Amino acid sequence: MAKKTTTKRASHDRFERGMRVLKKMGREKLMLNQKALSPEMYEMSVGHLFGDVWGRPGLSLRDRQLVTLAANIAMGRSTGNHSHYLSSLHLGITRRQIIEVMIQVGHYTGWPTLSNAVRQFTEILEEDKARKKAERQGKPFKSRLL
Repeated sequence: MAKKTTTKRASHDRFERGMRVLKKMGREKLMLNQKALSPEMYEMSVGHLFGDVWGRPGLSLRDRQLVTLAANIAMGRSTGNHSHYLSSLHLGITRRQIIEVMIQVGHYTGWPTLSNAVRQFTEILEEDKARKKAERQGKPFKSRLL
């Protein structure tokens, strides 16, 4: 019985560590579709991906975000990058630095990956403008990208 309690506590600690990382990234509402479908899957994702991987020592959160952004751009992912662009901006990575990541990656992986990245980042910038406008007008805003 003690082992089950210890395992449950460790899982909770991982989840809490993961939520702290998500909050630092401005992404605490990430993966809520997972939570709605399967709370267990959501807790595993937050605990492992953000608690164990993103929460590791050795690289700063900013560095991990740059590496992840570069990897996702290189893979030409059609989904998932939008939230990483937002996290990058939230963590203080500038628009110019994100563009430099696109150029660097595009050189090694081909210009189509750069074009895909430009499209995704532009969508985020446009949606951010729309969100800010809605906030100024006191209107609700729902992302179509996240």
